[in-house]
Amino acid sequence: MSLQKKPRIYSLSELDLSTDNLDRHAVSITHRLAKAGFEAYLVGGCVRDLLLGLHPKDFDVSTNAEPEQIQALFKNCRLIGRRFRLAHIHFGRHIIEVATFRAPHTKEDESSRAHKDGRLLRDNVYGSLQEDAWRRDFTVNALYLDPQNSTVIDYVGGIEDHQKKVLTLMGNPVTRFKEDPVRLIRAVRFKAKLGFTIDPKTEAPMQKLAPLLKDIPSARLYDEVLKLFLNTEANQVFDTLRQYGLFKALFPQTDSCLHDASETEPLALIKQAMKNTESRLKNNQRITPYFLLATLLWEPVRRLSEKYAPNLNSETQALHAAANEVVLQQVSRIAIPRRITTPMREVWTLQPRFHKQVGVRCLRFLEHPRFRAAYDFMLLRAQHGEVDSSIADWWTHIQTLNPAEQKLMTRPSQMKQKKKARKKEPSTPGSA
Repeated sequence: MSLQKKPRIYSLSELDLSTDNLDRHAVSITHRLAKAGFEAYLVGGCVRDLLLGLHPKDFDVSTNAEPEQIQALFKNCRLIGRRFRLAHIHFGRHIIEVATFRAPHTKEDESSRAHKDGRLLRDNVYGSLQEDAWRRDFTVNALYLDPQNSTVIDYVGGIEDHQKKVLTLMGNPVTRFKEDPVRLIRAVRFKAKLGFTIDPKTEAPMQKLAPLLKDIPSARLYDEVLKLFLNTEANQVFDTLRQYGLFKALFPQTDSCLHDASETEPLALIKQAMKNTESRLKNNQRITPYFLLATLLWEPVRRLSEKYAPNLNSETQALHAAANEVVLQQVSRIAIPRRITTPMREVWTLQPRFHKQVGVRCLRFLEHPRFRAAYDFMLLRAQHGEVDSSIADWWTHIQTLNPAEQKLMTRPSQMKQKKKARKKEPSTPGSA
């Protein structure tokens, strides 16, 4: 890929874009920077998504103004970051991220900016618009929209790749993936989100380089994992991660269980959870990250609890012990915060209570703050043979009753009468 000295400039009308779809706060930032004598453009995902006819949630700005110069222009500006020094400009709860043009690194600053494996640790060498375009990841993310002149600037052939629906990593793919291995999972996410294919040269080293994700800080991976799975193409993301060996790097315990499983139910359960996530997002329904993560880690928890059960007093104790170990191992890879792991544990350890359908404790369970999530998780398990369907039906039915009927349904005498009635029922030839 040769460096273009002159960019291709497209008018917004040529690309069937309108300034009406641009974020007014982001545009106002570019205007103020331009008025102060700086270059300023909308860049990256917002331009890419606008070209697809989507409505971007985030609009980022790129400029030749340095962070301190940006801060001097905007009283509502906060500087953040070490690896990437950025300006965040606040409009109430709405934040526009403004980044200074970056340049490639020279031999002199090589030792201070990179880890021994090639991973970038610092990236605050400032440069020109052209240099900034060529240091971005995929060509379709290196397009600059100029609100002042109603144009899109393309140094890298991003418009052509966008029209072909191809994801192409700029530069040598091995080098670029080593600089930032998160690009491996970004490629998978964009492939699913945009409906693009991955360029063969970009795709070729992905499986071999998957283990590099182990070197990424676990806190950074948590946000990336949420972006991966909380989308309308969650199943495709899951399948593609497994195809390239990336799922193993993210969820090694689950991957090991799926690889060793003689039955198909564990995989089917995860894929059904992904399908449910897709459906809820398409219907603008709320998604709780802890539920999906509980599903992804359930199989290692379930297996480990079965191993612990003979030496503990109850199934619940075994689940607690298994949950502690599985979560401890997982957070070393992906820093799932406690506000997520706590409800995950509750969903798992509440599962044995669905087998108890008698007495006051059963009625109290209906009032548990995590009952609904645990119930949904139990239904998912019942759908794939882990829980008897009659148990799922019983808990579904009791929720439709009034308190008096619920109390009657959970009386010990009622349960005994039902069991006796079932024993006395005469068998009918030919009945199912």
